[in-house]
Amino acid sequence: MTRKVYIVDTNIILANVLNIVKLSQNLQNIVAIPEVVLFELEDKKRDSGELGYQAREFARMIANCEDLGIKIYKDKSSKEPNLKAVKLKFENSAEIWLVTSQKYDKDTLEYSNLKEFNDKLIVSTASKLEKTLSKRHYDVKFISLDIYARMFAKFKNLSVESLRDDRDETPKLKFHTTIEVDDVDSIDERYYHEFITSNFDPALRCVTFRDKFSKEKYALVEGGILNFIQSDDFRSLIVKPVNTKQKFLAKALLSPYFDAYVVDAKAGTGKTLMAISCAMRLIDSYDGESEYEKIIYVRNSIESIDRGAEVGFLSGNDEKFRIYNMALFDTLDFIARRKLKKEQTNADEVRVKVDELIKKYSIEMLWPGEARGRTLSKAIVILDEWQNSSNKTTQLILSRLNNSCKVIIIGSNKQIDNLYLNRYNNGLTTMLKLSNLKPKQLNIFATDLEASVRGKFSEFADEVF
Repeated sequence: MTRKVYIVDTNIILANVLNIVKLSQNLQNIVAIPEVVLFELEDKKRDSGELGYQAREFARMIANCEDLGIKIYKDKSSKEPNLKAVKLKFENSAEIWLVTSQKYDKDTLEYSNLKEFNDKLIVSTASKLEKTLSKRHYDVKFISLDIYARMFAKFKNLSVESLRDDRDETPKLKFHTTIEVDDVDSIDERYYHEFITSNFDPALRCVTFRDKFSKEKYALVEGGILNFIQSDDFRSLIVKPVNTKQKFLAKALLSPYFDAYVVDAKAGTGKTLMAISCAMRLIDSYDGESEYEKIIYVRNSIESIDRGAEVGFLSGNDEKFRIYNMALFDTLDFIARRKLKKEQTNADEVRVKVDELIKKYSIEMLWPGEARGRTLSKAIVILDEWQNSSNKTTQLILSRLNNSCKVIIIGSNKQIDNLYLNRYNNGLTTMLKLSNLKPKQLNIFATDLEASVRGKFSEFADEVF
């Protein structure tokens, strides 16, 4: 059987260091890491964000490896050393080769751009290793998340792949269904609950009942009951839902049954507005003894990840991160104007009202890098732009919450900005998958939002582009 050798780019390790173990498949395959990748990982390990964490985890992995010796490959034409491979074994799960090229071609060294220069060096080493190992009957592939690096590799006639975690397991979930009935006012709730739970996946939580007169009733599937949406459910909400899917989401957010919510929504569909509005309603209890005391807003964008390391963001230093939390401030601005109930409001009035809302609802803005070591309690935690968060960051945040919290995870798989993630392996997708597995620890509500409520430009942009 031909043994595979996966030559990996830096981004494969920074996406998740355990990709090395995954590719190795219990020592069936070899994972080769060019020397320049080590330099790039060394440069990243001082970062305070997730990339730094992955780089440090790689260093720990290498430190715990068994040394299998050094192999020197010579150039047959000149008999000079061409490549050197330090061979390691990590536990009983991965064989790793650290590969250095003894010299590089002149044209490879003629690049002033550092990123392009490093890519060329990595690909050059990969090409030499492929030529050497293919003669020894290895199946060699170069793996990178970077399309440009893959193109450089193709120019060198390398076989290339892009890591696509769980490609065949991308969730194609049905969150909503319509059931035709004779009369919506005389539905046998027990029968239909059993019918739904027997015939649909666990991710389906939203049901529309429609009769022959086109009359409709809406219900959530919650444990052993159908929880119907009532006309006065949203009376005390600051911002009320304006379409059916928003109503399902708001009903679920206000329900004590669910612990976690996952919303994959297009731009302008009101996901953040619904999350904040319902969180405020939950804190505004009827008896003065609310189950929740604060709202914690976590927004994971590429800009905030990079900027967080630069400014040394600390709790209470919100102004540093205000630009990265503009979605929250826009939402609070909208709610403040609703609260003021004036046709004309000046900026100072709105600003004062926003400050009141932040104080009343104890709204805290949290950068993911701050979460380590904390325990969050009696909080409604909103994880925004979560398509740009890895599973590791998702684990980090969720592991900070105790049983008195709710978590609302929102994002859009059409707006991924993280170069190390894709729609198959980000935290939003993983949580969508889990909603269909019915985990024993949490009751998860998942849905999508499609109808734009922002206006004609958002609807136009989404449809046309």
